[in-house]
Amino acid sequence: MSNSQPTPVVPLEAGAGPENPPCPACGEPLFGWLSPQPGLRGPVSRCESCGLGVVGAPGEPEEALRELGRLGAEGRPRIANRASYAAALGSAGWAGLEPAAGYFFTVESVRRLVARRDQVVKSSRWAPAAGLGATWQTLLNSVTFGHNVALAALGRGEAVPARHRWQRRIDALASVVLAIPALLIALPVELAGGIFRRGAVVTLRFELL
Repeated sequence: MSNSQPTPVVPLEAGAGPENPPCPACGEPLFGWLSPQPGLRGPVSRCESCGLGVVGAPGEPEEALRELGRLGAEGRPRIANRASYAAALGSAGWAGLEPAAGYFFTVESVRRLVARRDQVVKSSRWAPAAGLGATWQTLLNSVTFGHNVALAALGRGEAVPARHRWQRRIDALASVVLAIPALLIALPVELAGGIFRRGAVVTLRFELL
């Protein structure tokens, strides 16, 4: 007969401290996710509760709400979903790591943020074409020196080019040669993401309570 005891569950609050400041969306501690990346203003932390990603020191919830408001028409933002399969697969190569971003949203983090202004997320809809593009670019980022080179060339994003000219030339060649193979992998990944609500790009709609 085994005398082993169950492992105690440690609440997230136990990790709170100066190195793990509170999440602007839900108040739970933020934990390190990515070291500083080219084009971003600092390391990226993430909330294990609502999934929000934060670049550098977290601001107030109002700051995150202002950035959310810049992501689409009033009440209908389109977010690069940090809870997507593409983000999990890509990590530092995730196409959603746009240079100007300070926050990387999930549907749950948005739900908690907009509740502060008496709104609810009425619907969240997968954007298949944009999501496929983001997943495709995430895969290409794994073989390029720069970030989001292909999408920027198509006018659908902002690239962080490689530092050296020879690296940029290799990136351009790799983006062309590997475009079709990457697309063939991205298709089932993003399709699964759409089915299981883990799509790379999601359009949200808000309503007042």
